[in-house]
Parts: sequence; structure tokens; C-alpha cells
Amino acid sequence: MTIELDSEQPGLQQQTASILRELAIAGKLGSGHVVVIGTSTSEVAGQRIGTSGAVEVAEQLLAGIREVQTEFGFDTVFQCCEHLNRALVMERALLHRLGLTEVGAVPVPKAGGSMASTAYRSLSDPCLAEHIQAHAGLDIGETMIGMHLRHVAVPFRTSLRYIGEARVTAALTRPKLIGGERAVYRMEEEPNATFCD
Repeated sequence: MTIELDSEQPGLQQQTASILRELAIAGKLGSGHVVVIGTSTSEVAGQRIGTSGAVEVAEQLLAGIREVQTEFGFDTVFQCCEHLNRALVMERALLHRLGLTEVGAVPVPKAGGSMASTAYRSLSDPCLAEHIQAHAGLDIGETMIGMHLRHVAVPFRTSLRYIGEARVTAALTRPKLIGGERAVYRMEEEPNATFCD
């Protein structure tokens, strides 16, 4: 499926790369960071999620993702659809590095989704993990990636809000703030002279 875009608009690959690059810059994402990608190619094509998945659309999006991933050096994982319990496609080396739980399935467009299926086939040693705590996320078409983000997720508003016809939601994460009224969260702030025992 090829999506007809307004000639004034950038293509799907360029839209995806632009949004992901903006997220990577804002979050200072690089080596050692993981970005979870959830995608409804149906929504990108202007259809209801889960009804019109398209591998051709996924390939265009994946090209934009890979462009930025190569530039910044972070790892990407791809969320499957609900039929595979939103498991995550990734390289086996990443699964082992993070000590994640592997689950057994091979995503296909009708069970896993076109994006997860396309990503799986693009990897050198693909596998599925049950869960991850990613540093950032890109949700293309409202696929609900929140279950795979670290606490605390912080919405990030990108300049472009759509890829094709799909709404895009992006998120970064931050560490939980601990302490109380005397806690300091930035190095330049000097704590009061009161000491804790």
C-alpha cells in the first residue's frame, strides 16, 4: 500500500525520521538507551487500527527509524499488537544484555502487526521479549506503548504531530524524584546546613 501524500508534505520516511530525531535530541538518547516504537500502519493509511495493515508502509517507517537510530546509536524495540500481548521485537543480543524474558512467537501482519513483522525480518537475530522498561517511546497511531516505558514517563510534544494520517505521541522518561521538602535535585542547588542522622 502506497500512501498518497500532499506534494508539499515530506514522505513517511522523512516524517518518521524528523519526529524521532527531535525526540532523540530532546532526550539526549544514545548508546545504552532503548526506544520503544509502537505503530499502526492502518492508522498511518487513514484506516481504523487493526484493519488495514501494510508491510509497504512499515518499510517506509522503518527506514526513517533506522536512519535516526544509526545517527544516535540507541537501540529500538518494536511493540507487537495485542494478539501477541504487546510483546517486543528486538535483537537477541539486547534481550541478553538487559536480562529480559523471552517469549515464543514469530510476528506476522495479522498477529503481531505489519511493523513488528517487518522489523523482525530486518534483524540479524530477532526474538520477542515479554516486557521492557524503555527510556523513551514513539507511538504512531495510538498503540498504547506506556506499559513498556520506565517510570516516570513525560510527554514530549514534537513539531510534527502526524505520520501519514496517524497521530503521534512521544514520551521521554525521568528518574523518580525521592526525598521530601529538604531534597535537592540539581547539583547547583546547595542544601541547607541542617544534617540528617
